[in-house]
Amino acid sequence: MKNTFGDNLSITLFGESHGAAIGAVLDGVAPGIPVDKAFIESQLSLRRPQGKISTPRRETDSFKILSGVLNGFTCGTPICIVIENSDFKSEDYNALKDLPRPSHADFTARQKYHGFENSAGGGHFSGRITAALVAASAIIIPALNKKGIYIGTHIKKALNIKDRDFSDYYTDISFLSDKYFAVLDTSSEEKMESCIIDAAKAGDSIGGTLETAVIGMPEGVGEPWFDTVEGKLSHALFSIPAIKAVEFGAGFLFSDMHGSTANDEFIVADGKIQTKTNNNGGILGGITSGMPIIFRCAVKPTPTITKPQNTVNMKTLDETQMIAAGRHDPFIAHRARIVIDSITALTVADLLISRFGTDWLA
Repeated sequence: MKNTFGDNLSITLFGESHGAAIGAVLDGVAPGIPVDKAFIESQLSLRRPQGKISTPRRETDSFKILSGVLNGFTCGTPICIVIENSDFKSEDYNALKDLPRPSHADFTARQKYHGFENSAGGGHFSGRITAALVAASAIIIPALNKKGIYIGTHIKKALNIKDRDFSDYYTDISFLSDKYFAVLDTSSEEKMESCIIDAAKAGDSIGGTLETAVIGMPEGVGEPWFDTVEGKLSHALFSIPAIKAVEFGAGFLFSDMHGSTANDEFIVADGKIQTKTNNNGGILGGITSGMPIIFRCAVKPTPTITKPQNTVNMKTLDETQMIAAGRHDPFIAHRARIVIDSITALTVADLLISRFGTDWLA
């Protein structure tokens, strides 16, 4: 039963949605990295629910760093961050204890933990746990930025409403960095939010697509076969609740192409070898090419909706109907995008440390 990810830089997540607290232990961080608590708070605010497009549950996400940081700098020892839970209503889930919610982990958690799991609000499987991941990665992101590596994610699509593509990567990533509803074309924002509110009024939810760009990565990072950059990132991305598909570069569009159009031809630009196009998303043979790393994640609709749904009582095996209780998002992608940035930062940092050594980020 493993809750740790990463080789040389690792993160362990703990806690439950309706438990006393959630948290993370970040190990393998070099000593001497500045820790900006205001930046951690700002990152958490991008994940926190806001307005009619999010869950009514309102956690302050007040965090405490219990170890690994002294006088504003990392010590090189494990960093433990704890975030207390305060706004939870476990009683909302009492009637659902034996009724697995469709598309949730209730059924599979019961099979694995034999009824001993804390299932209220999704327990350890809840997206609530990602707050600790965001807080931990906020220590790493500024260190990557100082190395010229930047990460940005936008809402590529909400249901059938699309945002524009990345254009000038650095400018677009800077624009997204402190934007709560992360779209590049502001004209699509109102349409998306209206669609989300309509779904909420109907007791339903919608899915979406998130697109991420990582710029400034040096060439030659990653391993062939089992530790490819795509493999490492996919492993990390699929740990985020609601992520059901990941594609890199042109992704599934490759199946519609000839090699003559799919191939990224090499050129010299600004005195460096680059590629004319970037259909491979900045990765060749599992190793970074120096071009922007581009990938997209499909985010499924929030499973908890207020429409009646069929389920089975896990004790009696009787088929029945249920209407889910609790407070939930009609759309989760706008909050998940900072989680994507965060797990990407941790994965990229781990890959870089594996290539260049522990102190490379310091």
